[in-house]
Amino acid sequence: MCAAAFAALLLPASAQQACYVPTPEVLESRREFASDRFGVFIHWGIYSMFGQGEWYLNYGPTAEEYMKAARGFYPADFDASAWVSAVKDAGARYICITTRHHDGFSMFDTAENDYNIVDGTPFRRDILKELADECHRQGIALHLYYSHLDWVRDDYPQGRTGRDTGRDATKADWESYYGFMNRQLTELLTNYGPIRAVWFDGWWDHDEDAEPFDWHLDEQYALVHSLQPGCMVANNHHQTPFEGEDIQIFERDLPGENNAGLSGQAISRLPLETCNTMNGMWGYKIKDQNYKDSRTLIRYLVRAAGMGANLLLNVGPQPNGEIPAAALSRFKEIGEWMRANGETVYGTVAGPFPAQSWGTSTRKDDRLFLHVMTPETDAILLPADVKIKNAREFSTGRGLRVSRAGDHAVVHLDTIPDVTDYIVECAL
Repeated sequence: MCAAAFAALLLPASAQQACYVPTPEVLESRREFASDRFGVFIHWGIYSMFGQGEWYLNYGPTAEEYMKAARGFYPADFDASAWVSAVKDAGARYICITTRHHDGFSMFDTAENDYNIVDGTPFRRDILKELADECHRQGIALHLYYSHLDWVRDDYPQGRTGRDTGRDATKADWESYYGFMNRQLTELLTNYGPIRAVWFDGWWDHDEDAEPFDWHLDEQYALVHSLQPGCMVANNHHQTPFEGEDIQIFERDLPGENNAGLSGQAISRLPLETCNTMNGMWGYKIKDQNYKDSRTLIRYLVRAAGMGANLLLNVGPQPNGEIPAAALSRFKEIGEWMRANGETVYGTVAGPFPAQSWGTSTRKDDRLFLHVMTPETDAILLPADVKIKNAREFSTGRGLRVSRAGDHAVVHLDTIPDVTDYIVECAL
């Protein structure tokens, strides 16, 4: 028995996988993904029409009434070129968009039902096809979010959520629902060009604390990998990665932190990604204008990179198809910073020591970048036995004095900076 198979026996039944050997194409996708460091998450669907976030259906309306909203969904201002250009200008290297969220509405042309943006709305355009084509044209990698749970289909076995939507629980048929999902995944990985990752969500609706449930992830993951050998699998299940997965996700937290209560899992050796919101919600909420400022977002991105992780920063487009002006403003400001400093983030690995009170560090070969964000003194102590040849201010190249304090190097700044991120480049 391989080590992976033995470890899998310790996991819930739904997580038990055969020994997974990533293809060379997947390994290359992992390397490319880990180098990107910054992506944009897009939560968009008919829920945007209600302006209450992507979980609106879970909190009151029946599925029958909710689904009628599709007949009024007409995002006249959707412009795939404008979206991708804004993301690219922000310095992000990939997009992950919700192809089907928990409300079951498909934002792509599917043959599985009419509850989709082409057959079920007057808009009748495949926004995913337009977005995919534009991503490929502009060199932005595309990841696809796909919900494992469904609040409108009768054949989905009742989980912990969506209990008041009026579905007929007596018609639950896992084999039927599983076949539906896999046929949709086949469409997504056949009709939209190269897809770098499928980002699953909803496993927690039937987790190990509930009645035993087998999602048959091994077969589904194998299907994804077979349809596109370079396509990675990620799953937002809030657990240590299962066999067959290629990315470890942390929701609303940096790796190793658990402030939101969703990320207490051990950190694996897979590429890491933390997803977080720009304001408070994932999907568009008309009252939520509490956007984080660009300094906060940039520092979060840098702290993620300092832990060897990507930041997947979310935006919830409006029902007319536009990205909110506040989000576009943040994209512009992040992009300006990334154009000047992205070299210290893209293609880096975590620094040789954990984040400090003053900031964090990233590394690229024999170059160590100190990201000084909240210093209390002009003497920056490196809490590791790091041999530094010299240090300089990244933005100007001006040399900085380096001394030793026992086994530790100390970089002396000319003053205590008050900027988003004062970067020091050290030669090792």
